[in-house]
Amino acid sequence: MAPDPEAGSTPQKGGWRLFGRSSTREQDNAEIPGRGRLPKWNMGILNDRETIEVPGSVLLLAADHNEPLGLRNAPARTSHSSIPTAVIRPPEPPQDEKKKTSDGKIILEPQPEESANDPLNWPTWRRDSALLSLGLFCMVGGGMTPLLAAGFTDVAKEFDVSVSSVSLTTGLYMLGMGLGSVIFSPTAILYGKRPVYLFGALLFVLTSVWCAVSKSFVSLVLGRIFQGIAVSPVECLPSATIAEIFFLHERAYRIGIYTLLLLGGKNLVPLVSAAVIESLGWRWTFWVVAMVVGFCGFLLFLFVPETFWDRVPHPRKKSSRPNFFRRMSSKQHIRRSDAAGVSVPPSALPSARHSEEGPTPAPAANHRRNVHVGFATDTEEHHAQKDREAATRQEISEKSDELHDPSVPMTAGILAEDSHAARPELITQDPSSSDNSTKPHVFYMPDNIEKPKSPYSSERFARQDHHETDTESQSVASSRAVGSRVPYTAALRDQPAKSFVQQLKPFHGRLNKDKWHKVAIRPLILFSYPAVLWSAIVYACSVGWLIVISESVAVIYREGHYEFNALQTGLVYISPFVGGILGTAVAGKVSDVIVKAMARRNGGLYEPEFRLVMALPVAITTVIGLMGFGWSAQLGDHWIVPTVFFGVVSFGCSLGSTTSITFCVDSYRQYAGEALVTLNFSKNIFHGLVFSLFVTGWLTDDGPKTVFIWIGIIQLILLFLTIPMYIYGKRARMWTVRKNFMEKF
Repeated sequence: MAPDPEAGSTPQKGGWRLFGRSSTREQDNAEIPGRGRLPKWNMGILNDRETIEVPGSVLLLAADHNEPLGLRNAPARTSHSSIPTAVIRPPEPPQDEKKKTSDGKIILEPQPEESANDPLNWPTWRRDSALLSLGLFCMVGGGMTPLLAAGFTDVAKEFDVSVSSVSLTTGLYMLGMGLGSVIFSPTAILYGKRPVYLFGALLFVLTSVWCAVSKSFVSLVLGRIFQGIAVSPVECLPSATIAEIFFLHERAYRIGIYTLLLLGGKNLVPLVSAAVIESLGWRWTFWVVAMVVGFCGFLLFLFVPETFWDRVPHPRKKSSRPNFFRRMSSKQHIRRSDAAGVSVPPSALPSARHSEEGPTPAPAANHRRNVHVGFATDTEEHHAQKDREAATRQEISEKSDELHDPSVPMTAGILAEDSHAARPELITQDPSSSDNSTKPHVFYMPDNIEKPKSPYSSERFARQDHHETDTESQSVASSRAVGSRVPYTAALRDQPAKSFVQQLKPFHGRLNKDKWHKVAIRPLILFSYPAVLWSAIVYACSVGWLIVISESVAVIYREGHYEFNALQTGLVYISPFVGGILGTAVAGKVSDVIVKAMARRNGGLYEPEFRLVMALPVAITTVIGLMGFGWSAQLGDHWIVPTVFFGVVSFGCSLGSTTSITFCVDSYRQYAGEALVTLNFSKNIFHGLVFSLFVTGWLTDDGPKTVFIWIGIIQLILLFLTIPMYIYGKRARMWTVRKNFMEKF
């Protein structure tokens, strides 16, 4: 059906204006369900044909209060993630007072538990020492990719191979990093991050010694592959560790420290290695790395304990008032059970529940007439008990099919027959109910009842009053039952604080019951999600072009016109270091300013596609930098000219990597952990490995001018994919929700 001209003309008229405020009330009303007709376009983005509640979109209500849209459409996870997914919650009904910072100004998110073993309750020095120890390890690991860049010619002479062949030590190292991320990420989810960090550090030391004593070029290449596997936890796990030990208001500063150390390693380690190569030879670079990593591993052993903590909501020890939907569901069930003649005997109430909930308050007085209260004999009570249990079993069998009926609320309770089953949830009728003809009932709803998994089932209606916590969206549905709760966290909750020596234990057993192969394959499934695919392409190019330049540094600066030695070649990396820092600092600030302005213009509705506007400065800086670097090197300009262009490329690539990550995470926040693995896998395999196979030989044959002009054209063509991504991105997000590839696997 063709769209209404009046409904479509208004957004299109101002739809491409990025800044300012809308002057038409119809457009603002169209963005809110139930107040107007949904327009086809908003800010140049095609809306979904059926709903505006698309996961990833956020309604900006105030400076400190946002409401994510599409939570009820988002499918529930069926596997754990390495990163706690932060979902901003709308205001909830008044409950227990939430914990705040010492000055009382900031509400802690996520809320720490009443346990000294909760990582969020660790002393600040304990958490910061873990961050710095891990950051130093990441700094060394991040700089291992271009470690031999300044010494390619030295390695080629010693093993009598071409310089283009030596570049394989970089490409195959990245192959190892890509494979390692797929191996270690699911392993960390199942068995914890501490054993992965310690094993990675140990393997890092051994492979560094292997490379230092290698007798042949093949041995060196194999050593670099396994070294890449050892270093891979540096890319896929530290962000998760930071999210587990710091509150939401503390993470930005700590992630900035981690990013600075990682970025510094990528540019400063090659500089130090160049000085070592110049004075001691290329083999000593690996000996120095082995010694430094050994020290880092010692720090990891002492100061980075296991940080996993299961934050799936669990029953409180003191009872809380039932919410609106629970009261309505209870009333409907009570009426059904009364009609069927079902009552709940006191003997069916688990004693364990009373020990946790405390004394049960007496029910409100019932003013019905002709109420007889008496005491049954043992024989009468025994027969009545059997009759009630038989009626209950019949009730369960008759209503088993209704669990899948949209007309039956998903919170409707069913009496648990087996007290050894999963611990049920207590539901009571509200004493203030106006239904005075109904006798107060207490019944139990087991949590292990299977529910429909479709995002459009009745569960979706029941979830309208449910708002996810900071880490709840990462949990699997089965883990909501207390009986299936993670044993590791459950055992630590009621234990006294672990001593420093007790926390040194390297392995704590299996943390959850997910299947390893299922967790490992999930990042690869994300390639079918258009937003993740675009992010993977841009991220791979943003980091990959810097690797390509690193592989060509020896050819251009040592063998070409400039005839630099190893130390002078290493000093070239000061330029991309400065450019990378400036790009990282500018990217977030500029992107946030643009996004906020576009959200205001869009009636307060934020779309992740607004981040794609940053593709314009990314394209300008990277294309100019790549072409300028090759052109100036070919013409033999002063060495500072290609070096400055190297810094411009680093600046643009920092913009690109930041934009791709933020767009990907904003689009699929519940899959942030898997998405980081996907991005790093694509960067290491599809770009780092592939280009290392031919770029150095291509550079020797055709010269840097031809090579980098073509690389600039490739970068420009790939960034043109941003235009269809911006236009169709919102529809693509909803398409992936309907297809639900991740949870169907």
